[in-house]
Amino acid sequence: MSRITVPNIASATGATAEVYAQVKQATGGSVPNLFAALGALAPETLKAYLNAEGVLAAGTLSKQDVETIKLLASELTGCDYCVAAHTMLGKMTGLSPETLKQIRNGQPTGIAKRDALVSFVQTLQRTSGTLSADAFEAIKAAGYTDAQLVEITLAYALTIFTNTFNRINDTDVDFPPVK
Repeated sequence: MSRITVPNIASATGATAEVYAQVKQATGGSVPNLFAALGALAPETLKAYLNAEGVLAAGTLSKQDVETIKLLASELTGCDYCVAAHTMLGKMTGLSPETLKQIRNGQPTGIAKRDALVSFVQTLQRTSGTLSADAFEAIKAAGYTDAQLVEITLAYALTIFTNTFNRINDTDVDFPPVK
């Protein structure tokens, strides 16, 4: 059970109600538990997060790349909420259940560029972002541009934010469970 009590979404007013309306429009009518808690406690933080997600969505990384980053970062930090969310979202981008499992386990997927991205995210996690020249050259050799390195960093940072908050809150998972 989540540690932080969130008031009923329907009773929200002001900035919280506004950001919930934005989330509902984007999700087709629901407010995931993570967003419910953030919106109730810090609506401006949720707005900033959603704006950053919009910037990421408008970038040049594929949706599969973004979900690869988010799923692996969530797995490495042990965030069951985000693993469930990004497994579902990864499926929606066309990643197969087997590929999602390989990403979570840091195993080769058979796609060299994706495998380089997995290795890069593992290195980011292991080194807190302090990269060797070899790690930098490897991600560049895989075909990622300098601008995409910014996008990878943004996707990773947004995920670490949600992972950390979910671990603090022990947010109830409202996505299909992952085996």
